[in-house]
Amino acid sequence: MERQSRTFSVFVHVMALLVALIILAPLAWLFIMSISSNADLSAKPLHWWPEHFDLSRYVTLLSRQENSAGAAFLASLFNSLKVASMATLAALGVGIPAGWAASRNPRLGWSLGLVVGTYMLPPVALSVPLYLILAKFGLLNKVFGLALVYLSILAPFVTWLLKSGFDPIPRELEQAASMDGARLDQLLRIVILPLALPVIATALIFAFLLAWDEFFYALLFTSTQDAKTLPVAIADLAGGRVSDYGLIATAGVLAALPPVAIGILMQRALISGLTNGGVKG
Repeated sequence: MERQSRTFSVFVHVMALLVALIILAPLAWLFIMSISSNADLSAKPLHWWPEHFDLSRYVTLLSRQENSAGAAFLASLFNSLKVASMATLAALGVGIPAGWAASRNPRLGWSLGLVVGTYMLPPVALSVPLYLILAKFGLLNKVFGLALVYLSILAPFVTWLLKSGFDPIPRELEQAASMDGARLDQLLRIVILPLALPVIATALIFAFLLAWDEFFYALLFTSTQDAKTLPVAIADLAGGRVSDYGLIATAGVLAALPPVAIGILMQRALISGLTNGGVKG
C-alpha cells in the first residue's frame, strides 16, 4: 500500500511538472525572444539562447518620448487598465445583486440561462447593433463606450459565476439576520458578501482577464490612440511588411505583467473560489 501510494505521488508530481512545462515554455520563449537580437532571431539554425542580451526594446516601449512607439504603447496600456477596471467593477456591481437574486429565487433561473445563452452568439453578430448604438450616443473611440461594450459581455458571465457561489450559503443565516432587524442592504453587505468573497475574487480575476484580452470589439470600435487598447496596439506592431518579432515579444511580456500580478496576489482566493464555493463544510 505504501509503495503504491509513493508511486501515485511520483506520478502526480511528474504530471504537475509536465503541465507546468507546457504552460511556461511559451512564456519563457517569449521572454527569450524579447532579449534576443534580430541576428539571433533570424539565424539558421535558430539560436535558442541569445549570444548577447538586448534590452533596448524594453527601453523603446517604456519611453515616453512624444510620437514614439513607447508613447503609443504606454497609452494603450493605460487604456486597457482603465477599460478593464471600469468594466470589471461595473460587472461586479451588476452581478452581485443579480446573482444573489437568481440564487434565492429559482424562478429567475430561466432568465439567467437566457442571458448566458447570448455567449452562443459570435461577436460579429452583435457588432452592427453595438456600433450603431455607440455611434448614436457619440461613444465610438471612447474608453467609456468600450467599457460599456465589455460590460455587456462580462455581466452575464459574472452573474452566472456568482450565483453558483451564493447557492451554498445557508438561507438560515439570512433569516436569522432578518429576524434581528437587518435591512436588505445590510443583509447583503454584512452576511452574504463576507462568505462569498472567494467566488467574488474569482469572478473579478476572470472578468478582468476577459476584458484585458478582448480584441475584436476593441479593434472595431477604436480608431485612434484615445481609446486603443493593448491587444490592438500589439497587432499594429505586427501589421507592417517587416515585423520586429523581438519588439512584438517584448510587448507581449509587458502586457502579461498586470494579469500575472493580479493572479499572484489573489491566487489563494482564486483557488478557494474554484474549489470550495462560498462556504466551507
